[in-house]
Amino acid sequence: MIRGTPRLEQAPTSDAQLAIMRTTVKDGAADRPGIYRMLSGDGEVLYVGKSKRVRSRLLSYFRCAYPEDKGARILRSAERIEWEYTPSEFAALLTELKLIKRFRPRYNVAMMRDARHYSFIKLTTGPAPKLLVVRGPTGEDVATYYGPFVGAHRLGEAVRELNDVTMLRDCRTDLKMFFSDQRELFQLARTPGCIRHEIAKCLGPCVGGCTAAEYDERVGLARAFLDGSDDGPLDVLRVKMERLSAEMEFERAAHYRDKLQRLEDLRAQFGRLRFAVENLSFMYTVPGHEGEDRVYLIRRGVVKAEVGKPRTPKDRRGMKQLVEDIFSQTVRPNAQVPTHEIDELLLLSSWFRRFPGEMKRTKQVSRPASSLH
Repeated sequence: MIRGTPRLEQAPTSDAQLAIMRTTVKDGAADRPGIYRMLSGDGEVLYVGKSKRVRSRLLSYFRCAYPEDKGARILRSAERIEWEYTPSEFAALLTELKLIKRFRPRYNVAMMRDARHYSFIKLTTGPAPKLLVVRGPTGEDVATYYGPFVGAHRLGEAVRELNDVTMLRDCRTDLKMFFSDQRELFQLARTPGCIRHEIAKCLGPCVGGCTAAEYDERVGLARAFLDGSDDGPLDVLRVKMERLSAEMEFERAAHYRDKLQRLEDLRAQFGRLRFAVENLSFMYTVPGHEGEDRVYLIRRGVVKAEVGKPRTPKDRRGMKQLVEDIFSQTVRPNAQVPTHEIDELLLLSSWFRRFPGEMKRTKQVSRPASSLH
């Protein structure tokens, strides 16, 4: 299938083909950890799944009671099932994620969108970046993300306060920008009004209210706050609140107190996030099928390396060197998450939350103090 072309509706898989698929699974699949793919007649990967018992999981699709069941809908769109085994359920989980990101199967994408409970702050790209509250990255996104956070509504309120303090825009992403140092371009354009610019809550990059450099300076201030390296926005609100209180304008002071509280709550979430992410840094040994044990080197919620459990002195020396290479790298703790790491961070967080006993299989790695700053 060519990306961007309309997908033709296909007739549901026939009962005869379903019977062939079921027999193939029943005779060929084993009850051990692995991943599976549902494919259409033209080879499109429709769905990728994982299970600690592949055979049982696949056979359950053929027992769906109602046509509207998720499993029945997926099966009726497929004409072939493929599967492969992994050493453990954890390995299957990681493989499943990689395949979903590679093929973006239509059923997985829809269900991941519906199931995502976290939110992120997105700093867009372009001439005048803006802050958005989103569920996660989409497509070939190269924007900057901060998170994950819980409570999309409260997060949205905090981002609005941050926008007001830093005077960043919140208008349409596709709106044309006209900076004041682009005079020729500005004179040719009929610029719209900007209410936030008129009440001094936005620099007005769409109406020539600032230069590109002035706007970039405010973006830097927002990024520094989101990275946890600068409390400038908090200081601005605190000064205004204290001044109004001293002038006995208590109602207006309370208004700024509430604004300050929203940003302080956001900062507190940053602190909890950094603590949680830094705690997801360790060696994790996972027993595998028929002794195929694996060791995962996890740093800040992302698997940096996967190797077989060392069994010889040579293996152990190689492991020691790999650990040193990965954990001695300097990483400054912050709330920023590279786009390509977001889903894996969420996956690992969910895994250890669902199975807290697995933490007993982890081993903290001593790191030089310089790697923590």
